[in-house]
Amino acid sequence: MSKSKPKTTKKPKAKKITSKLNPSDLLGYYREMLLIRRFEEKAGQMYGMGLIAGFCHLYIGQEAVVVGMQACIGDGDQVITGYRDHGHMLVLGMEARGVMAELTGRISGYSRGKGGSMHMFSTEKNFYGGHGIVGAQVSLGTGLAFANSYRQNDRVSLAYFGDGASNQGQVYESFNMAKLWDLPVIYVIENNQYAMGTAIERSSAETQLHKRGASFGIPGVEVDGMDVLAVREAGEMAVKHARAGNGPIILEMKTYRYRGHSMSDPAKYRSREEVNEVRSNSDPIEHVKGLLLTNGFADEAALKDIDKEIREVVNDAADFAKDSPEPPVSDLLTDVLA
Repeated sequence: MSKSKPKTTKKPKAKKITSKLNPSDLLGYYREMLLIRRFEEKAGQMYGMGLIAGFCHLYIGQEAVVVGMQACIGDGDQVITGYRDHGHMLVLGMEARGVMAELTGRISGYSRGKGGSMHMFSTEKNFYGGHGIVGAQVSLGTGLAFANSYRQNDRVSLAYFGDGASNQGQVYESFNMAKLWDLPVIYVIENNQYAMGTAIERSSAETQLHKRGASFGIPGVEVDGMDVLAVREAGEMAVKHARAGNGPIILEMKTYRYRGHSMSDPAKYRSREEVNEVRSNSDPIEHVKGLLLTNGFADEAALKDIDKEIREVVNDAADFAKDSPEPPVSDLLTDVLA
């Protein structure tokens, strides 16, 4: 009996960064990453004050991934992710006020105070969540790509998930369908090394996650997820690959979260020295700051002004959230499917 071979695609490679540094782009990336960092720091403070309840997963340290990928997609392209989602929302242009109001359970939040940290959406911004079930967004992101393929609208979907979610069975079911139908989906694995608290070497037989699609014929590339320019370079290649009808592709972003998995995680599974070493040598914001200063694109005073402006935006969002009313009790009975 003859055996059919899976479809294969020549493995694309992320190009070495050779493009000239663009001052405007770099300043934009710096501003976006700093907005995420300051917003998340404020969210952590508000959680400690009891103003945010439930789960809260901070994106501090991983900012370059979503900022770099956002620079590669166009109008109409879709984004879906897991529960570490605040950074994705902000970069997509969702208002800091609305995001913070949702975190605090206020009616002016993006989900009218019902979703909290893990469940926010904006069809206007083509953001489809924010999902609390580990790995669930991968199948949904594949479904978005199926819809794009069916409609022939030339759009791609970005499905973000982490190294922990990469071991979920539905991820491989999604890989199979995506390659079977050559769907325009980019699987962005944000490998922050520890999942919920277990080092990847202790939980994964194959730790090179960009190879996880090999048996399906899905190409994969490992990317320095702490370098926004490296992310952008790989992202541009991946978007071009998917939009050209070549099917899915995997980008494994080697990144690192500075905080625990969630606010209740003391992160005792790693040393303080390890975290400080990453902060000192690989911080994505400091990397771009260094490029701006070294190349004369900005001076310390200008960057301090940007930081001041960002802090004002974040403080305004916090004040807006605290002053917004909670949903009425009657809202418990709305938007419920029976």
